[in-house]
Amino acid sequence: MKNKPIIQEKSSEKVAKFLEKNSLHKKDFAEMIGVTLSYVYNLIDESIPFSTRGTTLERIATVMEIAPEEFEEYKIPQEPVLVDDSVEFIKDAIKSKKMSVVNFLKAFPRKKRLDMVDILRGTMPVPIDYKELAMVGQVLDLSADEVYSIWERRMKQVLEINGMNIYSNAALVNSMFDCAKKFIHIK
Repeated sequence: MKNKPIIQEKSSEKVAKFLEKNSLHKKDFAEMIGVTLSYVYNLIDESIPFSTRGTTLERIATVMEIAPEEFEEYKIPQEPVLVDDSVEFIKDAIKSKKMSVVNFLKAFPRKKRLDMVDILRGTMPVPIDYKELAMVGQVLDLSADEVYSIWERRMKQVLEINGMNIYSNAALVNSMFDCAKKFIHIK
């Protein structure tokens, strides 16, 4: 009995099969990964070499819900990836709702989809705009408390990154967040 050799599927074939399996139009896919429609056609038709650009491969992998390392063209970046608890919470919520990343992305206006892909892959922070977070919450059927909690963590990050010691300014910070809770009607 001979062992069959393992034949790695070409990246272009992998993408084409994904699009077909998910009935995802190439135009929608192009918007989700931040490239032109003609670029997607050329990748699939192999008119051009498959991308070796890390950002593009990571976006493709995020939409396909696979690790970027599954593409032979992907080179692991040398800089560390920061893991944000809020992003992990959103990813877990997508999984718990048994929602595919594609369906999650389709729930947003076309112009927001690329940003959502970048948030999911960890290269863009969760927005501080409460209305944008509320949109994420609406798509994932999150409670107002869950959305607020994500927003508060993100605001604390922004304050700290910009030089505020939130612990020595606890009274001010707590007052600000109490006011925000009242404004958005969370008790």
